[in-house]
Amino acid sequence: MTNSNQSRSRHGSMRVRRALAVVGILAGTVTSVVGVTALPAQADSPGVGTPVVVTVGDSYISGEAGRWAGNSNSGESAIDALGSTAYFDNATNTAESINRCHRSKADEAYIGGGIAGIDLACSGAKTSTYTDSSGNFKPGIDFYSDSSGQQGQALMLQQYAATHNVKMVQLSIGGNNFNFASIIQSCVTDFLTSPTWWKDYCNDDSSVTANFTSANVTTQTNAIAAAIRNVRTAMANAGYSDAMYTIVTQTYPSPVPSSSGFRYGESGFTRQSTGGCGFWNADANWANSSALPTINNSVKNAVTAVGAGNVKVMDLSAAFNGRRLCENTVGLIEERGLANWTSTGAVDQTEWINQIRTVSTIGSDYYIQESLHPNYWGQLALRNCVRQAYNAGTPKGGACTISATGRNSQGEPQMLLH
Repeated sequence: MTNSNQSRSRHGSMRVRRALAVVGILAGTVTSVVGVTALPAQADSPGVGTPVVVTVGDSYISGEAGRWAGNSNSGESAIDALGSTAYFDNATNTAESINRCHRSKADEAYIGGGIAGIDLACSGAKTSTYTDSSGNFKPGIDFYSDSSGQQGQALMLQQYAATHNVKMVQLSIGGNNFNFASIIQSCVTDFLTSPTWWKDYCNDDSSVTANFTSANVTTQTNAIAAAIRNVRTAMANAGYSDAMYTIVTQTYPSPVPSSSGFRYGESGFTRQSTGGCGFWNADANWANSSALPTINNSVKNAVTAVGAGNVKVMDLSAAFNGRRLCENTVGLIEERGLANWTSTGAVDQTEWINQIRTVSTIGSDYYIQESLHPNYWGQLALRNCVRQAYNAGTPKGGACTISATGRNSQGEPQMLLH
């Protein structure tokens, strides 16, 4: 629906004052970037030594939001699962190797059982290395290298794999190519700045629809395919044959329910001010029925285009169904009467997606860039999926969904790859 600018200004000002403008929702900001810290020299090599799972890609695999287990408006301590060092990944556990990549300790790669893991992904990454509008470096799935030591993730992978026994590369890429962050920002802004009786939807905004034209879908599918080929080239350059490793390319999970699944109504400010999920029903329906499938189909079609037998797909589109942000089957810690994230049943009663936060995070330990990402529970669920995909050294693809309540022996949500 298209409203006049005059009407939106008049009726939206109250929402802006009460809910605050949404800024920089998904993309990570990098203020100081260096190359990945070199790990100690290993005796391992391709096909020799401890098997390793490597994660590469964007914020949906780097571990963004992994510090928080569920959501709460009653204080951070109730959901702080990993503490202030959640994203520290340098050798001394004192800082990030690349600032704001947010490589969480809950990352998917750390499946255990004698299998090592390393996270080379970075929040905000696209298929190709770029510098964002603020001058921040974002390593893509390419071989970028400069004199200051900044590198693309394919080059990082190549150098690491040459001295380690990498058996599986888990890849998540493409969402930022479709400008997913700015799409979500448009949806939330439209929710906050238009009244319930004259809704302004994001799904018909020209800045949003431009991402889903046939031409752009083809362009981004080709870019994702090129990224997968770059991973294959990196592994070949490091001394691997196709039979020695597998690439598992994952799709994106649905972060919010469709209209009938919300526990907060559209009227008033509760959907954003309490739930942190400021979407109109029509936009949530569009996101689940059109936008997300288009992006995920682009990922799947890219894998098909590459046509390599050692490239699999892990379909995560329904992985969080029942535990999504603002879904009526779960709630905030306080809404469910839980003391904190360690309370019995918290994994089943709370959300696995982080709230969409605004500039109100100032003075807190939250980052705006953590918004709408899998949190601690979500990332442990994905780790369970990755372990099943590893399949005792014979990696496979499949669709991953919730299989039961409770947690497994590793403390992870119960998931099934099928």
